[in-house]
Amino acid sequence: MKIQEILYIVGISILLASCARNPVTGKRELSLMSESQEIAMGKEYDPSIVAEYGVYENPKMQAFITEKGKQMAAISHRPNLPYSFKILDSPVVNAFAVPGGYVYFTRGIMCHFNNEAEFAGVLGHEIGHITAKHSARQQRDQILGQIALMGGIIFSEKFREFADVAQQGVGLLFLKNSRDHETESDKLGVEYSTKIGYDANQMAGFFKTLKKLGGSDGAIPTFLSTHPDPGDRFNNVGKLATEAQKGLDPATLKINRNNYLKMIDGIIYGEDPKAGYVEANVFYHPELKFQFPIPSGWKAVNSPAQVQMAPADGKALMAMSLAEGASLSAAKDQVIKENGLTVLESTNITVNGLPAIAMLSDIVQAAEAGQQQTEPLKVLTYLIEYNKMIYKFHGLSLKADFNTYYSSFQNTMKNFKVLTDQAKINKQPTLIKIVEVKKKSSLQQILNDYKMPSAKQNELAILNGLELNAMVETGTLVKVFGGQF
Repeated sequence: MKIQEILYIVGISILLASCARNPVTGKRELSLMSESQEIAMGKEYDPSIVAEYGVYENPKMQAFITEKGKQMAAISHRPNLPYSFKILDSPVVNAFAVPGGYVYFTRGIMCHFNNEAEFAGVLGHEIGHITAKHSARQQRDQILGQIALMGGIIFSEKFREFADVAQQGVGLLFLKNSRDHETESDKLGVEYSTKIGYDANQMAGFFKTLKKLGGSDGAIPTFLSTHPDPGDRFNNVGKLATEAQKGLDPATLKINRNNYLKMIDGIIYGEDPKAGYVEANVFYHPELKFQFPIPSGWKAVNSPAQVQMAPADGKALMAMSLAEGASLSAAKDQVIKENGLTVLESTNITVNGLPAIAMLSDIVQAAEAGQQQTEPLKVLTYLIEYNKMIYKFHGLSLKADFNTYYSSFQNTMKNFKVLTDQAKINKQPTLIKIVEVKKKSSLQQILNDYKMPSAKQNELAILNGLELNAMVETGTLVKVFGGQF
């Protein structure tokens, strides 16, 4: 759905708005979205989200999140919604929900939970966004408030209307809620997880893990990128958990550490090489058998739909995806039409023996009503035919910045080539392996015993929710890496 269509729908909705009682607060409030509209919106976005990132195929884990999700939905403030729970095949640490009952966890966040109670707390938080109608309550300011998660890339607003990038798919999305909404969802996460028998103190503890994921540079994991400080939430959720557990026997509240860890034994951690991976500033795709360089200092994010690359300053963007069209000339016509390109130069070339077209174009994005004309972009496009498919590269920036990035764009595109290195083709993923501690030791000693490289030990400490100097009792299950790492 294009932004113009969304704004049109919002405009019509305002005319039809009515007051309705919020199912969580019990208060009457202006509602711009009916329940049927919420459900329709979720149904619209779900196929795009799945197509963009794929579902992580693990029947045991899928059965688990479906069972817990339905159990929690049944005791929530809106039990009659058609809830759906999915694990996305993404290494990004994130969980999010869209209206109508659609809840998503990435395998990245599933790797970082250390018990069922942590998962249940976050599950309750996301269901809380749905039951409290947070997207509808702030629809006047932002429809869904969704942002593309670029894994740390500062993705400039100036590029988001470029059709081949912004409209390729919805991206990995989540609701950008206000701090009040986040606090309310934390409260609901405690309430719902406690009602189905879990210790909500574990939800509070998970915020420590998320805080550590930020590292010393002050960055924060995706799950918290628009949320209140995780340290504050640890304290607040701890207080909420204490209040929720009044009158309950703590011994009856579930944590289920071992059950959870055994379930995720063998989960893929980080990038799955078969879907493409970056190593030493080169992107390799073992299944499609191609490679190309990533500019030094740029970050890359890979999804099934496209590979996006950007410098830290966010002033440029490159994207690679498949082009539509049965021939190079047909693909060229489609790219020009979709993006409204004004072609300045177009040349038939070869790229490492592969037939290709190189184009240099201007694009002036139409200003939305009431807004100033956006600055024009300049775009370098390569269309490369290989193995009965046409690969499409775009490198774009503001016209004023284009010359700064032109050589980086060209170097990446000109060095697209066939992948023949069997070591790169046969690269295996890193897995989470669950092991049982044989003798009481520090976590660091245990990791040394399993020959975990020192460079990976802090990462593993975060994954285990422990400090490296923490003493671990005999019989405790811990995470180490298996496969290639």
